[in-house]
Amino acid sequence: MTLRIGSRGSKLALWQAEWVKAELAKRGHAAEIVIIKTTGDKILDVPLARIGGKGVFTKEIEEALLAGSIDLAVHSLKDLPTTLPDGLTIAAMPQREDPRDALVGGTIDTLPKGARVGTGSLRRAAQLRALRPDVEVLDVRGNVDTRLRKLEEGQYDALVMASAGLTRLGLQQYIGEYLAPERFLPAVAQGALAIETRLEGAGFDAAKTLHDAASASAVDAERSLLENLGGGCQVPLGAFAVAEGDALHLRAVVVSPDGLRRVYRESSAAAADAVQLGKTVAEALLASEAAEIMAQAALGHTPDDVGSSRGASASA
Repeated sequence: MTLRIGSRGSKLALWQAEWVKAELAKRGHAAEIVIIKTTGDKILDVPLARIGGKGVFTKEIEEALLAGSIDLAVHSLKDLPTTLPDGLTIAAMPQREDPRDALVGGTIDTLPKGARVGTGSLRRAAQLRALRPDVEVLDVRGNVDTRLRKLEEGQYDALVMASAGLTRLGLQQYIGEYLAPERFLPAVAQGALAIETRLEGAGFDAAKTLHDAASASAVDAERSLLENLGGGCQVPLGAFAVAEGDALHLRAVVVSPDGLRRVYRESSAAAADAVQLGKTVAEALLASEAAEIMAQAALGHTPDDVGSSRGASASA
């Protein structure tokens, strides 16, 4: 049997799907890739929060899974809603790539005053404004190549992007600075892949051979945090869980869209209690000023309408 892998058609999405295909082949599973165009791929001139945000890069692929026209799907996990459609599951989370954000075109501290910095993420925009209130944060859409082209054309002086996408495409040379989580927290599940399948069948059985338990535990804590915050693309939330022996340590921050207010919480727990750890940190945030910040962001109170999505695309 040849398994059918559903994927978006961007260069990065196809790289991820090809990687999964190759890993499955090592384990004796033949596969082919089926390209599916999603809503997020079709609408490129509107901030993602306005077209539905979370799920705009996954809905059509999940419909194909449910219809049986594909056997498994490969997603950037940060694009995948915390609640999946009935009948679908995350069968595997392979080993996570570098979760950090990266600044392309310079470093945070050396950007000139008034520099035009592009991002499609409210989280990145808010944290950038907190660190450098003197720069101009502008919305940017498109895949990795499109964004880099816009930078080279002078439309932007710098970009904030996920280092994982650049690394996977062999474009590390464009990175001016890796943004340390201690200073600039990444998106929930950034750098992680999800292999989504139906609840049983050949796709599920093959996919689960690629699962990495350590990566999944950290990501589970981050996704539990997001789910318990009731969050989506309008939440300026950064989070990162890291294993420390048999324990997990989770850090999270909510930043107002203008960067002026910042609420930080952290906690640790046994790796087996990853989901509860996410809930604990979420409750601590909700008991603070973070609840007000998130409520305002959800109403669209964002400077310059920048900041549409936690995961502006799988290439962000």
